[in-house]
Amino acid sequence: MTIVYQDSYKYKPVKFFALAYLFTWIFWIPAIFVSEDIGVALMALGLIAPAVVSTLFVLLSKSDVLKRDLKNKLVGFYKVKWVNVFLAVLLFAFVVVCSILLSLAFGQSLNQFSWTEDFSFTGVGIGSALLTILFASIIEEVGWKGYCEDSIGQYMNWFWESMIFGALWSLWHLPLIFIRGTYQAGLMVNPLYVVNFFISGIPLGFIITWVYLVSDRSILACMVFHLFVNFMQEKIAMTPETKCVETIVVTAAAAVIVMANKDMFFETRHVGRLLQTISEE
Repeated sequence: MTIVYQDSYKYKPVKFFALAYLFTWIFWIPAIFVSEDIGVALMALGLIAPAVVSTLFVLLSKSDVLKRDLKNKLVGFYKVKWVNVFLAVLLFAFVVVCSILLSLAFGQSLNQFSWTEDFSFTGVGIGSALLTILFASIIEEVGWKGYCEDSIGQYMNWFWESMIFGALWSLWHLPLIFIRGTYQAGLMVNPLYVVNFFISGIPLGFIITWVYLVSDRSILACMVFHLFVNFMQEKIAMTPETKCVETIVVTAAAAVIVMANKDMFFETRHVGRLLQTISEE
């Protein structure tokens, strides 16, 4: 059964990103100048900012449809296409394997096919580091998928939405390169590594958008994929040079996904009417 709701709510992507950046960076920028212990707390507060802003945008929207949509995306476990999520996880694992193998041509080692002993960020123990990765994967997706991606997709096709979101999502991490103990700060030894980090978010944005859409805009599906990506990036012993190769491989994988799902990425049927039609079984 399809229920059609008329809703006059207008998404506000520019306002959302302005506030998400503001309330993240007002915590992250001070973290540059304080001790690691205090910095960890400030980084946690900044990390949750997009999710808080996203949730407030929905709750204060006066739109019953938008509120219902967020609830369905959060708790609609039936929406998740687990086969597609599993395929996305396999795809990223394949990307990692290909990246390491290709890196051999640039003098890198097969020893990269192993687990790292520690995490790239300091200030927390191993158990806390695992919880940090889990928390980051969950809370980020609440922010980005709860409101952000739809707010851009309301006005354009999903190809350009993915491009814009990937770029803005990458840039959101900018203060972290100056905070001691973060993975991003460790990249400062070589400007190429820093540039690669910010570029890599764009093709990855396409893959996450694909995971989101094939599971009928399920936030849970994105959380699972994001968690796997974060874990692989932390625990597989890839060198920074190999992660530069990985960006090329991820870009190729994203291109294949887009070409295989042209209607999904280039259709404009949803533009201007994301909230007008909600299907309920």
